[in-house]
Amino acid sequence: MSEIEAMRAEIETYRNYIIDLKARIAVYIPVKDDLIDKRIAEYINNYPDRQNLKVMFMRESQGVYQFGSKRIVIKVDKDKINIRVGGGYLTIDEFLDQYTPGELEKLERNDPMRKFSKKVAVTKAIRDSSPNAQAMMAKSATNLASPGRSPKKTGSKANMFASTM
Repeated sequence: MSEIEAMRAEIETYRNYIIDLKARIAVYIPVKDDLIDKRIAEYINNYPDRQNLKVMFMRESQGVYQFGSKRIVIKVDKDKINIRVGGGYLTIDEFLDQYTPGELEKLERNDPMRKFSKKVAVTKAIRDSSPNAQAMMAKSATNLASPGRSPKKTGSKANMFASTM
C-alpha cells in the first residue's frame, strides 16, 4: 500500500514540475546579437507573474521599442534595464508601474468589440423601449433607405458638407 502512495506522490511531483515548466515557456524570443533585446527577453520570460504583463514590448530597432501606443528607448547599464522618459531614465519596474495602467486604458478605449457592444446595447435599449420610439426608429430607417433622397443644394461649402452628413 505504501508503494502506491509513493507512486501517487511521485506523480503529483511530476505534475507540479510540468505545470512549472509550462509557466516558464518563453513568450519573448530575442533577436540574435542584440544585448538589449536579450535582456528584455530575460526580464519578460522570468517575470514572476506574467499575467500582469498585459502590454507588449515590440522591437522596432536596436534599443527602440513600441510599448502599447508609446515609442520608447531602452538601454542596459550594469545589467539594469533603463527606459528613457522625458529627460531621464526609469528602471523597467518603475516604468511598468507608471505607464501600464494608462496604456491599458488606451487599449480598452480603442477596443472595437467594446465599441460594437455599446452600440448594440444602445440600439437594443431604444428598440426595447416604448412603441413610439420603435415607430420613430422604423420611420428613420425607412427615410435613410429610400433611394429618392438627395442632399439639399446650397452655395456654401460648409452647408454642403453639413447636408451630406
